[in-house]
Amino acid sequence: MVELIREPLVARLLRRSVTIPLYFLLLGTVVATMPLLLPLALAVDAVRGRRLATTRCLVFLTLYLACEGAGILAAGALWLASPLLGGLDSERSQDLHYRLQGWWARTLYRGTEVIYGLSREVEEEGEPGRGPIIIFSRHASVGDTVIPAVFLAESHGLRLRYVLKRELLWDPCLDLVGNRLPNYFVRRGSGDTAREAEGVARLLDGLGPRDGVLIYPEGTRFTPSKRAQVLERLSRGSEARFVPRAEALARVLPPRLGGSIALLDRNPGADVVFCAHVGFDAASTFWHFWNGSLVGEAIRVRLWRVPAAEIPKDRDARIDWLFSQWERVDAYVSEKFPLH
Repeated sequence: MVELIREPLVARLLRRSVTIPLYFLLLGTVVATMPLLLPLALAVDAVRGRRLATTRCLVFLTLYLACEGAGILAAGALWLASPLLGGLDSERSQDLHYRLQGWWARTLYRGTEVIYGLSREVEEEGEPGRGPIIIFSRHASVGDTVIPAVFLAESHGLRLRYVLKRELLWDPCLDLVGNRLPNYFVRRGSGDTAREAEGVARLLDGLGPRDGVLIYPEGTRFTPSKRAQVLERLSRGSEARFVPRAEALARVLPPRLGGSIALLDRNPGADVVFCAHVGFDAASTFWHFWNGSLVGEAIRVRLWRVPAAEIPKDRDARIDWLFSQWERVDAYVSEKFPLH
């Protein structure tokens, strides 16, 4: 059993009293006004001429809100049924919540593939989906968070434990289901680095052959301005010696060491899998979903596995190893999605 650090119940209830009604209100409004919105979107596209970008965005928004509504109702049903399942923390209940989490991510991704005409290409090295594993994944978009769920969890039957930013709790499905499963929502900028690192590291407790822990080492989406900010922060802090290696990374941010190293330090012997991908760079914000940048993109993913025995034990050597692996991620992204 994983003993997680969680926020107070009152805070969760107050947030859900806002988000759950709001999402159902948005869903109801979109569905009710669809007879008006759809012709309007088509008319806008006739003028814009951007491959039905407005219409696609409207359909995607409807799909997202529908997934949220269905997920909230399913989470409510699982809560009501929890006494029959042996409690929310029982193995049966946890398995059903993992299935719900997988359905949500899979439906959103496959729906996005259809709506935006996406293709996919996957390269795998060393059985990346065999647990237990720790996964370090690139983060470039609001949409790419479903990539590990689709290309690792669904494809290989893994149950992923996520390290996510706390702001995502304003998504009610992630809030409800995510807080019932062993995930950790990081409070960025809290000033309590040790507490946050401990919360991340606890995800490794009880890690089994069907499990994986997923972290986004960059901590946020890549943009040139964020890259400049990170390099400036590094140059003024205790990690200034890593600035030259960080500056050499062209398309990814340097890995934040707190959570990443905490996982490696507490690692009970799990192999590490790296997930490099391109394609969702064209949808780094919701604006890009509307302007047509994502239409027809190819989602390319490369996964490679590093045995636990190859991970250095010394902390400095471990950081050097992590940067070396992240340079491979950067090289893949630069090759498949070069700067223009």
